[in-house]
Amino acid sequence: MDFPLFHLDFIGNRMLIAITAIVHVLINHPMAVGALPLATLLEWIAYRRKWADLDQLAYKITFVVFIITTSLGAMTGVGIWFTTSLVNPDAIGSLIRVFFWAWFSEWVIFFLEVIFIMIYFLSWKSWSGDKKRRHLLTGLVLSICSWLTMAIITGILGFMMNAGKWVPYTHEWAPESSLFTAFFNPIYLPQLLFRSAVAFLSAGIFFLFLIPLFKKVTFELRGRAVRPISLWVLAWLPPAVIGALWYWQRIPPFMQANAPIALTTQAFVKWYHSILWILLGMALIVPLTTLIGAIKPKKLPAALLIIPFLAVTTLIGTYERLREFVRKPWVIQGYLYANGLRAQDYPLFQEEGVLARATWVHHHQVTEENKLEAGGEVFMVACSRCHTLSGVNSVRTRLQTLFPADKWQEDQIAAYISTMHNVRIFMPPFPGSDAELKALSAWLTANQHLALRAEGGQTALLPSAPVLK
Repeated sequence: MDFPLFHLDFIGNRMLIAITAIVHVLINHPMAVGALPLATLLEWIAYRRKWADLDQLAYKITFVVFIITTSLGAMTGVGIWFTTSLVNPDAIGSLIRVFFWAWFSEWVIFFLEVIFIMIYFLSWKSWSGDKKRRHLLTGLVLSICSWLTMAIITGILGFMMNAGKWVPYTHEWAPESSLFTAFFNPIYLPQLLFRSAVAFLSAGIFFLFLIPLFKKVTFELRGRAVRPISLWVLAWLPPAVIGALWYWQRIPPFMQANAPIALTTQAFVKWYHSILWILLGMALIVPLTTLIGAIKPKKLPAALLIIPFLAVTTLIGTYERLREFVRKPWVIQGYLYANGLRAQDYPLFQEEGVLARATWVHHHQVTEENKLEAGGEVFMVACSRCHTLSGVNSVRTRLQTLFPADKWQEDQIAAYISTMHNVRIFMPPFPGSDAELKALSAWLTANQHLALRAEGGQTALLPSAPVLK
């Protein structure tokens, strides 16, 4: 409400965040969190057994991890802040007010993590012999730092899904509105167990995928590396399953009801159970492959190792989509809707209108003269966080499916928008006044057959919808 509204009417704001966040998690979990303790473990085994070739292999894997995490991983981490701040600054602002000291601690630990990963990688060859224990200790400290950053962020992600006993800050401090209550929400511990186990086991799958790609990896070396990595993955599978079941039980029931659409989209919701079986099949590939690797590591075909890697990558990406979608219509459960508007402000908006309280709009009241322009601005304020006019997740496409007539009726569109949240539980209620509802319906009706795109704050200082006269 207080910021210019950024909007991409082609891929959509929601897709922009999703791409950035999923790529970051696919790098962060197996490489930044899971890979470092596993690399340290392989280095320790090589040190104890005096296997110089295994130590060299661990170094090569760490080199790949170092390059990817400090480039693409770092860029997408900053990209999450950048995209979410553009798309929903009210959500980020609310989270910062609650979790300021948690984020501050995470940034300090992340700074230490960057220092330690540089020391760990760059000193690998020089800290050999008598200095090897110092290097192993550095790897241990680095592993703890990398896990702690995830542990802190997990508390914030859990809060967004289930705030538990936390209540918004009032003028007087109350235990229910504290950082402690918000951080240790009902989903925190199960999600932390699940994410930790997934990060560690996915790191093992990533290592198995990388090993055949390196030159000069002998048949003997493959056997030495594959067995401990496979045992590592198998050890983390039970915690991952326990964490997943515990996690699911703590998710609010209305979010569980969103799972079919979150997994398949509305177009393929009938395929929900079939896709679940496919995902389960992908998950079973992991224990089957690593069981062979643990029993007969030298007989595990190198070409086979790409299959569990692709399966785990698909499962992690699917999980992130599910987690982001199921909490709809909320971005912070019970407090802030996905459109960036607080639930407690809805009575005021419905009485006065959202435009009356919006800073970056041309029209603060709807009149007959500005009805179409004001309707476009209502779309920007109330709908554009998740929807486009003519791109991905297009409002026009959704309405065309529901009302395939050549000419929509404004009253029909208005009646649907005012009640859509009752059927589509992932949609927040319409926040505006009756006049704004009619203006939005008129604007959508006027745009039914026009190849126009809604403009955002990056196009004009005062964003406005296409003017139709």
